[in-house]
Amino acid sequence: MEQDIEQEENFINLLLGQDPGPVPRGKALTEQRRDAMVPPGLPSSLLERRPDILAAEHRLIAANARIGAARALYFPQITLTGVAGYQSSALTALFASSAGFWTAGAALAQPIFNGGRLRSNVRLAEAEQQEALLIYEQTIRGAFRDVSDALIAYRKTREVNQQQQLLVDSAQDATRLSQLRYSGGASSYLEVLTNDTNYFAAELALVQAQLDAQLALVQLYDSLGGGWK
Repeated sequence: MEQDIEQEENFINLLLGQDPGPVPRGKALTEQRRDAMVPPGLPSSLLERRPDILAAEHRLIAANARIGAARALYFPQITLTGVAGYQSSALTALFASSAGFWTAGAALAQPIFNGGRLRSNVRLAEAEQQEALLIYEQTIRGAFRDVSDALIAYRKTREVNQQQQLLVDSAQDATRLSQLRYSGGASSYLEVLTNDTNYFAAELALVQAQLDAQLALVQLYDSLGGGWK
């Protein structure tokens, strides 16, 4: 346990950007100040700050941009007007054939006439955009699930904490009464030891319950993308 404590202290100092070393001790966990209740009416817009949602959103924006870039290659980059503002020779060359189709002459102005490659690039960009959209939607659903799980854990751990506190109070009373009975000769010391053991076990369980409640609060803070302020 001492090894685990010292290694955990080193890890905490590392997170704080400090050199390895001991962490100053304060109040026990059961004596720590309780955090304020989670306020009602938290907006779902808080989740927009989550790094996973921001990353998925930017991937979607990039995918949309790639569609525009792929489609833009369909448009020849030529000069539309020539001398005196009339139709340029490059524009005339686009419709040089009698059927009015794009001709090889246009390839001299813009290399877009290369079979189905451009069309395939557009389809690929559109498919990537659909994939990015699905990932974005799935990330949002996952974020709401994280919040739901965290709120459930927050509520249940607080309920467990309250019930465990009642158990500790009862065990403490039992210990006190058994000591009085032993002092009065009404019971053996075995009863005192048994109640002391139950009281100590209840205190350990209370510490664990309070730790679980704090961890649930951290989980909620993380799922909201940084708390609710």
